[in-house]
Amino acid sequence: MAFLVAAVTLFGALSLLNLLLTVGILRRMRADAAAGVRTSAAPDDLFALSPGSPVGEFSAVTTDGDPVTRETAAGVVAFFSANCDGCHVLLPSFIERARTLGRGNVLAVMGGDEPETVAALEPVARVVHADRDGGPIAHAFQNKWTPALYLLGEDGRLVGTGSRMDELPLHTLTAPAAGS
Repeated sequence: MAFLVAAVTLFGALSLLNLLLTVGILRRMRADAAAGVRTSAAPDDLFALSPGSPVGEFSAVTTDGDPVTRETAAGVVAFFSANCDGCHVLLPSFIERARTLGRGNVLAVMGGDEPETVAALEPVARVVHADRDGGPIAHAFQNKWTPALYLLGEDGRLVGTGSRMDELPLHTLTAPAAGS
């Protein structure tokens, strides 16, 4: 009987301690929220550069052999990789939307070897293969994850970022660029 009383007393003490710790954590979270401290990551935290930031200089060559620089890449710049499940989910809607923007307004940077994805992208986007380290375009955008979408202005500054086309302010794009 003494063992049972000790167990119930210990269980009660641990429950009270748990309750006090929970209340303390909730008070701390409320104080942080009131002070503007974020306790979880926002989608924008995935992008090192935010809208308004200048993109670094870069040069690359598309699968068609055409040169691409920051000055000629204005429009949607998308990063995909072969081993990315999210990229494969995004691809059909990306291709559908890219078709309406014009090929000259869309640049797709593809990491990894996946010829069927490149073949699907080439009719709607200028495609650049990324090096193992991301390549010059990924370095210029400071991009380290996929899928990642950027809207690059003609002035070399970011207009928007997102992980889906509907997150980008595409209404700011002008008529389809040359080569579309």
